[in-house]
Amino acid sequence: MAAGCTRPSGGHGPRWALPLRPPLCLACAVETLGDGSASLVRKKHVLSRLQDALAWQALPVVQLLAPDERVCIHLIGTLFGMLHTVEDSSALDLFVEVLVRLVVELKSEQYLRCILDESQKELCKANTMRGSLPTFTLLGKLADAIPGFADILVVEHSNLVDHLLMGLMYPNEGIKAAVCYLYGKLYSSPVGTERLSAHFEERLCDLFLNTLGRAQTKELQVNCLGLLKELLKSDHFVSILMNNSKTEEESENPDFLEGENPLPLVLKKLLLTRDEMLQAASSHCVTAVLVHSPSRYAPAFIHADVPEFLFECLSCNSEILIWSVYCCLLLLTEEHLFFSKCHTVYGIESLVRSLQDVLQLNNVELHKQGLLLFTEILKRQPVEIKLFTNRGVCIEAIDVLMETVNCPVLEVVVEAVRAVAAFLRKDHLSSPPVPYEELQKLLEAVLKRCADLSPPQSSKRHAGDLLFSVSQSHPANRNLSRVPQRQGQFLLNTLESFRNACRLAVEFQSDPMAQENAFTAPNSESKDTLSNFSEFLLRICDSLCIPMVMNYLERAVSPSVMEVFISTLNTLFTVVPNMRNKFSEKLASSSFIRLTLELKARFCSVQRLRSTWGDSLWVCRDVLPPLSCDRISLKDNPALNQACSSFLCSLCLSLYSATEKKRTSSQEEQEMSELLQKGLPQLNYTIAESLLLLAETPEPFSLDQSLCSHQHCFILLLYFAYTLGDRFVPEAELFLAVRNFLLSAQDHGDCPPPYILRAALYLLAVCQDKGKALDLRSLCTIRRILDNLPDLSLVYVHCPLLLKFFLRYPELMGRFGHQVLQLWFSWGACKQAETEEAGFGVSDQLNSANPILAILKNNSSILLILLDLVCSSSVEVAWKVLMTLRTFLERNEDVLVCDLLRSQFLQILQQLLVESSSASLQANRNLPVLLSLLFLVQLRSKGVRELDSTDFKLLHQVSNLCGKCRPRDTDLLQPSLNFLYWSLHQTTPCSQQRAVAVLLSNVSLLELLQKVLECTWLRSPPSEPAYLSSEDALLCSGWLLVASLLLYQHRYNTEVHQTLSLDLTEVLNAVIFRKKKPILLLVSIMQFLRAVLRQNFSSSLLVIIGQNTAQGATQPQPSSLQDASLHPLAMRQVFSLVVSLQNLLVHVQLQKDLPLSQAVVACLETLVEYLYMKNQDVALHVASQPWHQFLLFTLLNGGQKSFLQPEVLRLMTLFLRYQSSNIISQKEISQILQEAAEANLAELPEATSRALHLFLCQIQSSHCQVEPVQSGTIQTLLERLMGQRSTCGRHKDIVYPLLGRCL
Repeated sequence: MAAGCTRPSGGHGPRWALPLRPPLCLACAVETLGDGSASLVRKKHVLSRLQDALAWQALPVVQLLAPDERVCIHLIGTLFGMLHTVEDSSALDLFVEVLVRLVVELKSEQYLRCILDESQKELCKANTMRGSLPTFTLLGKLADAIPGFADILVVEHSNLVDHLLMGLMYPNEGIKAAVCYLYGKLYSSPVGTERLSAHFEERLCDLFLNTLGRAQTKELQVNCLGLLKELLKSDHFVSILMNNSKTEEESENPDFLEGENPLPLVLKKLLLTRDEMLQAASSHCVTAVLVHSPSRYAPAFIHADVPEFLFECLSCNSEILIWSVYCCLLLLTEEHLFFSKCHTVYGIESLVRSLQDVLQLNNVELHKQGLLLFTEILKRQPVEIKLFTNRGVCIEAIDVLMETVNCPVLEVVVEAVRAVAAFLRKDHLSSPPVPYEELQKLLEAVLKRCADLSPPQSSKRHAGDLLFSVSQSHPANRNLSRVPQRQGQFLLNTLESFRNACRLAVEFQSDPMAQENAFTAPNSESKDTLSNFSEFLLRICDSLCIPMVMNYLERAVSPSVMEVFISTLNTLFTVVPNMRNKFSEKLASSSFIRLTLELKARFCSVQRLRSTWGDSLWVCRDVLPPLSCDRISLKDNPALNQACSSFLCSLCLSLYSATEKKRTSSQEEQEMSELLQKGLPQLNYTIAESLLLLAETPEPFSLDQSLCSHQHCFILLLYFAYTLGDRFVPEAELFLAVRNFLLSAQDHGDCPPPYILRAALYLLAVCQDKGKALDLRSLCTIRRILDNLPDLSLVYVHCPLLLKFFLRYPELMGRFGHQVLQLWFSWGACKQAETEEAGFGVSDQLNSANPILAILKNNSSILLILLDLVCSSSVEVAWKVLMTLRTFLERNEDVLVCDLLRSQFLQILQQLLVESSSASLQANRNLPVLLSLLFLVQLRSKGVRELDSTDFKLLHQVSNLCGKCRPRDTDLLQPSLNFLYWSLHQTTPCSQQRAVAVLLSNVSLLELLQKVLECTWLRSPPSEPAYLSSEDALLCSGWLLVASLLLYQHRYNTEVHQTLSLDLTEVLNAVIFRKKKPILLLVSIMQFLRAVLRQNFSSSLLVIIGQNTAQGATQPQPSSLQDASLHPLAMRQVFSLVVSLQNLLVHVQLQKDLPLSQAVVACLETLVEYLYMKNQDVALHVASQPWHQFLLFTLLNGGQKSFLQPEVLRLMTLFLRYQSSNIISQKEISQILQEAAEANLAELPEATSRALHLFLCQIQSSHCQVEPVQSGTIQTLLERLMGQRSTCGRHKDIVYPLLGRCL
């Protein structure tokens, strides 16, 4: 065998030798194959060598065989004949392979027809179908290898097809497999599909389904599925196959299904196998059927429960099978029956688990397909059929979505966000408890992922500015090409997810079971509540969602994105109802009104729209640069237009309820709502066009109200925008437009609703500073419009600028000033004035604490209106007016209104006293404010002046009022006593004498003062000595007033109708034993002591109750003689009082309170003068006490360390006067003179200059031994001081500074 085939020539010549190792003679090989005596082994060897030659050296073989047709036909016939004589399966496969390869390489249809002819003959003469297997196998291989073979077979040898049917009926699955394989190749050809169409419908279909249904071997199953796959490419064959599956009613008959093996059941049977390849092929076939018409063919598979087994297949590890199942189920989701039969409920857990496993694989397309299927199921699941019956599966679904959202592949994230949007439905999450905490994490992840994909925002700009900048940019940069389409789509899906979450929160508000976690332990707080979830939505919208969209607006504007965004904001109004007002205020202050108007004008307006109410032509689209898209008609972007209109309506109504807190008119709110709902959808103009719109006048007798509706809507939008600081229209232009609107309305005879007038007046007020002053015609128009209103409060806005607007024009102030001021004080507290609300845009020139103060300063005639309000308004309003006047007088000392106010105050005070009984005086809280204001007016009087009749009437009224009060009525008595005290001091002697007579004639006043003074030692000491309470302040005023009455009664010898009696011991003890009394109270008592000491305790007004000696006492001792000389003082009281004054002086000097220290020194001076007058020895003894030296040392080392201190100089003067040489020596005098000579006397305080002058005079009068140089120094200093001394008031050492603290 080896010699016959491998010899170089073999007798046939070298040209037949093939370049193989070892060499092969092709002629010998052909002869060997045709030799009947050659063994099968030898023939197999030759075929194997020939196979190698065809595989590696096909060209030499073809070159040798092609020229000789006879040899080719002989070789082909030999090989074909061996197929039916050899029974060895391996040899048969080799023969088929070589024959197919040979025919392919020869590339001649002649040989194909030869094989077909031989096959026809062989099939006809075959005794049994078993012998036809090699023929079927060969034909199948040829059809697979040669593209045109199937067409030749079908066209020229169609009778072979009958033998194929016989092969399918033969009970041998090997033959059936070969036949099915050949059929598959025939039906893969368009010619074969056309020629065999009737054959399939009439003869093959039933037989094929029966074969597929009963196939046992994998080979037959695979080849049947291959044939089925080719058949399913044709809609005609699919229709035949599925019609063979009968109708829905027939398919429900199990006997029919078992007998006929319809296609759905056959494929379901394959899904039940454990072979993943068959399962994948089966699901591929189901998919191939469904792609033709899901609605037509899906019911058959659904009724056959194929979806159940598809879901079961998802537990496998084969990516191909999982992909096939995903695709098949995705098509089934288009049929409603798929959901109504609850297949999704059955398979959702399998799908979620499958997604969990798939995410561990590195197959992005599989991830996307699974998420797409999950999304479609979530979207299409009927609301009435709950998808997640198990909360655990729902949590697992959230985990899957969370994992996919965080996936690094953007394409997967996009699909994941779509799934999140579909997942956020109430029926998907209604199984209690709702996993709010997990939903929060999911939404936060989605928004953060979208924000991370956006480029950083270039600047913080308002929403309206962003859209305006995009619309005004170059046309080439305004389309979405600047932003990747995928990123824009991702943002859209993200916003849809967030919108669905907001809608979910709103829907859960009506579900009691969804409010909170019902499984929360008692006495514990759960975070899984609807309230927390709703607040989270509002918070994350503010921190992530809105900034993300604003960032997007910097680069592009998409109507679809903005439609979802605006509708989301509209939904958020109802998510957290109690935060609705704050949310709306923040949106309005961030220019969202302007943004929405720009969106409507740009994407929802017509190209050209002729006004139906005039000849003006509105060109809405021409204002903005042209877009890259087609022309937009009125019907373009209706969803965006509706979303923007609904948002603006909700925003305006929310702002109305927030800013109009005093108005509770449901009718007005209803009218406004109807106006906005009707007019906003058509308000699609630019800002410039809308301003022109305000000046339009409707045609006479026109019934079309659209113009008025548009005007009113635009004015409301401007009003709410301006109240929150969004002034997107130039003030000067807006001022002119609103003025023209009011003029037009008046000329046309229209009367806008009160809320429109309110908005118009507000806009005029806030734009007044940038606009020209209104002319007389405009003012008359406004006045006529307001005169027609039943109540001015209908158009009032609590805004300082509106108040200023009404008070600016005399024509308006004279007619409406009283009402406006009445409303101003009725609406808000005077000191707050509602200015903390940033919405009212108060200008810098208005005081932020009380804006009316600046208006009062520029127009003091308003004071008359305010004073009239005190008389004519309620107690609450009157109190606010008085507080405003008090603040005004305190802050504006240069305004001269005292004479004007005093007469008005007298009238008001008389009215209050007449209307109020004695019992109700204490309940009137306006009266204390009025009295304080009256005292402030008195303080504003400069210098000494004569009291006129008004002053005496006030003095009489106030003193009578005091007589009706009780000591605990501090609010009334404090300002009243201060007023009486001031009236006594700041006037001429003539008026002073009359004033003292008026006060001393009032017995009830003196009785009250008696009670007030006794409260000094009756009330318990305060816990804080530095704190001056209202009761202590009243005591201070009482002691100071009594001291003044004592002084002036003695001076003018005024008649006394009622005396005061005081226990001197109690008075002295109040000073000696201070018991944490405020220093100011102690100093006030000292003022009283000074007065009684100067009068030697002898006054017709005061009765002193002193120490009484026992009757029948023996001759007094020396100490009692001193007491007698000092009567009613005792020696021990004198020493105690001196020590107390020294201590008090040190205390107030450390506090650096000059008026108080001066008062203490003055009291000490008066005490020593009294002692010197009563008993000179005692006085000199007291003045020369050694502790005075220690007092001076303490004062000199306290702070300034200088002799030039008022209290030090006055003490030195006191010791010089009473010759206390042991206290002050020549050395101290020299130091004082030297320091004074070196000092700049012009810069010394007035109190210091006065004290130094007294000290120098005392040196000269005391004849102290000084050197001549020092005498000259003293004389020089006195001359310089006399030239610089200024005239001072008579009562400036203590009275007024202390009274200022009592207020």
